[in-house]
Amino acid sequence: MRLGGKVAIVTGGGSGIGRGIVLAMAREG
Repeated sequence: MRLGGKVAIVTGGGSGIGRGIVLAMAREG
């Protein structure tokens, strides 16, 4: 996943699948 220069808004980032998505995106930068 190439996320450089992109903006993403993930709702429900505190728990469940939203948290997993947030953590994966954070690892990618």
